[in-house]
Amino acid sequence: MALAPMAGITDSAMRQICREYGADVVYSEMASVSALYFKPEKTLALVKFNRKERPYVVQLFGNNPEHFAKAAQIITKSIKPDGIDINFGCPAKKVFSHGSGCALMPQKELARKIILAVCENTTLPVSIKIRAGLREMSALHFIENIKDLPFYAVMIHGRTYEGSFSGVVDFKIVEEIKKIIPQKIVLANGGITNPVQAAKILEDYPLLDGLGVARGVLGKPYLFSQIKEFLKKGKRTEYNFKKIKKIAIRHAELLYKNKKRFGMLEIRKHLVWYFKGFPGAAELRKKLVQVKSIGEIKKVLSSVK
Repeated sequence: MALAPMAGITDSAMRQICREYGADVVYSEMASVSALYFKPEKTLALVKFNRKERPYVVQLFGNNPEHFAKAAQIITKSIKPDGIDINFGCPAKKVFSHGSGCALMPQKELARKIILAVCENTTLPVSIKIRAGLREMSALHFIENIKDLPFYAVMIHGRTYEGSFSGVVDFKIVEEIKKIIPQKIVLANGGITNPVQAAKILEDYPLLDGLGVARGVLGKPYLFSQIKEFLKKGKRTEYNFKKIKKIAIRHAELLYKNKKRFGMLEIRKHLVWYFKGFPGAAELRKKLVQVKSIGEIKKVLSSVK
């Protein structure tokens, strides 16, 4: 069960919370290989991690094999994570328009050069993140093109580029990819939001090695433990307001420790996700998006009966 990478979301605090609640492996936010190539200091600060996050994978994005090679060397030496992941799946306009992320999937030779550049410049396991397809290039064709390369694992988002974050999720294509590369780890990703659904995916597609969960854990980092409990016992622990409040405060404390005042601005979006769906949640969220300290968060939440 992996916490899939999300830009602006999967920072150290989020990764620690998800590890505490059952994630087996966590990924960094996307790190630019060009930034690492020219001015690495800021990007290295972005991907630094706490040892409690292990196993921890740094995800890289870009479109220049030379930059990927140098970035892999820098990450391996300076950060020392448990793996390096290459992003071939991001559909975000600012990434795609620069020829990175999902835009790389149809570029067969460039994709091979990038994977080789990373594999040849690190001693760490290398994985890749792709989508179900982009126009005429399906994930199956993409994998056929690179199956001989020495990458270790692949996470496939079951939606195409055109499907973005709301289209139909095709998990069958993920299992078909496992048949092409049976010796490699294959994880399915996309639209996973609850334990019953996760269990059904693993039941329907038994060849899969696991799942990558992304937006389904926004405000619900405990989803990992719920999935594992449901797979083992056929039931799940429900999280009431009291339990969620405890997790949210813990998340806020980690963010403050890592980012100080800026962390108190970032926690606001997480608080909105944590307390969505409760009676009176709209009024509560109006207060939470204005908090400036841990004390204010505790005060607002303690006022709720």
